[in-house]
Amino acid sequence: MMRYLVSGLLAASALATPALAQTVAITGVRLIDGRGGAPVEDATIVITEGRIVAAGKVAVPAGAERRDYHGRSVIPGLISDHSHVGQVSGTETGAQNYTRANIVAQLAQFRRYGVTTVTALGNNAPSFAAIRADAHAGRIAGADLFGVMQGIGVPNGAPPQAMLKVGPDQLFRPSTPDEARKAVAMMAAEKTDLVKLWLDDFGGSVPVKMSPAIYNAVIAEAHARGLRVAAHIHDLADAEAIVAAGADIIAHGVRDKPVPPSFVATLKAKGVWYIATLQLDEATFAWADRAPWTLTPFARAALSPALARQIDNPAWRAKILADPKTADARTSLAMNLRNLKTLYDAGVKIGFGTDSGASAVRVPGIAEHRELALMVQAGLPPVQALQVATANAAGLLALRDRGIIAPGLRADLLVLDGDPARSIDDADKVVETWVAGRPTAF
Repeated sequence: MMRYLVSGLLAASALATPALAQTVAITGVRLIDGRGGAPVEDATIVITEGRIVAAGKVAVPAGAERRDYHGRSVIPGLISDHSHVGQVSGTETGAQNYTRANIVAQLAQFRRYGVTTVTALGNNAPSFAAIRADAHAGRIAGADLFGVMQGIGVPNGAPPQAMLKVGPDQLFRPSTPDEARKAVAMMAAEKTDLVKLWLDDFGGSVPVKMSPAIYNAVIAEAHARGLRVAAHIHDLADAEAIVAAGADIIAHGVRDKPVPPSFVATLKAKGVWYIATLQLDEATFAWADRAPWTLTPFARAALSPALARQIDNPAWRAKILADPKTADARTSLAMNLRNLKTLYDAGVKIGFGTDSGASAVRVPGIAEHRELALMVQAGLPPVQALQVATANAAGLLALRDRGIIAPGLRADLLVLDGDPARSIDDADKVVETWVAGRPTAF
C-alpha cells in the first residue's frame, strides 16, 4: 500500500512548546468545535500545558484560572493548506524577500487573524527547514508552519519567473524525467512535507506546459518516497490529466468549465483533495473595485503602508480594472464558486487555502477570512465552511493533533465576538488567537 504520510510531518507537529503549567478555563462560550455540528452554548474549554483537556458542558477544575467569555464564540484556529511565505514585502515580489525576519512577520500576521497553521506550498529556499523547525517548537510567535520545499516547475514555463522572481534555490525546472526524479529526491532529503508541481500555462502567458513524461516521473518518485503531490491547475483538462496520473491534491479550483460527473466520481473514488482558492481571483479585482470588505478596519489593518498607498491610488485601480486579466478573474471566480458547490455536495474532500502571500494583494489573514465568506457565497452553510477551514484542512495535512476542539489536541483557538455559525461575517470579529495554549489579542 502506498505510504502517503510524510515521515516527519506528525513528529514535527508533536514537538512541545514551552510548558504552560497553569490550567485555564474559558467559560460561557459558544463552542463551534470544527466537526460541523450545532454549536454548544454556554460551554467551557479547559486548557493546560498547551493542550485541551476538556470542552463542552464540563466543570471548571479547582484552582484553574477562569476567563469568562460569555457571549463570545470559540472555533478551532484556521488552517491554510495553500499559502506562501517570504515572497512578498510591501508591493514587491522576489527572492530578496525570502528572509527569516519577513517570514516571521508574516507568520505573526497569520496568527493575529486567526490562522494558526500555514502550509507554504512551494518556492521555499533551504532556510525554510530551520524556520519550520522553530515554528513547530514554539520558538516563533506566529502560526505553525508546514510546506513544500522548492517545488517543480517547467523550463520557460510555469510558474512564470517574471511574476515570481524566485531565486535559483527556490524552484526546480527539470527538463527530463531523470532530472525530475532527482529534484524530488532532493526535496525529500530536505524533509519536504509535500511535493508541488505547476502544470498549466497561466492562461497562455507562458509558452510551454509540463509534459506528461515530467509529471508522471514527479508523481511516481514522490509516491515511492511516501510523499503526496499537489498540482497547480486552472483548467478542467489539466485537472483530469493530473488526477489520472496520480496527483493527491488539486491545489486550485477548476475555473474554465463546469466539472462533469465523471471527474467528480474520480475525485471521490481516488480520495483526491480539492482546494478551491476562491480568494485568488477575487483579490485580483476586489481591492481595485473598493469592495465594501476592503474598506473595513479589519482589512485595512492587515495592509503594509506600501500596499495601502497602492490600493488607494486611483491610477493603480484604473489600470487593474482595465486589464483584460481582471475580467478573466471575475469569470474564473464565478466558475470556481459553482464547481466548489458541486464538489462539496457530492462529498469530495475539500481543503482550505487561498494562495495568500503569493502576491501583494493576496493578503495573509484577510485572504483566509474572505475564503470563508466566499465558500458561504458558493452555498456552503457557515458551520460547514468553518469545518472545511479547520478539521478538513487538518485532514488534508494528515495532522491529527489540531483542527477540532477536543481533549488531547493542541489549544489552537480563535475567539470571536458574535456567532459565525449564524453569520460568517462574525468570523471577522476576532478577539484573540491561541496557539498551543498561548493567547494573543487582535
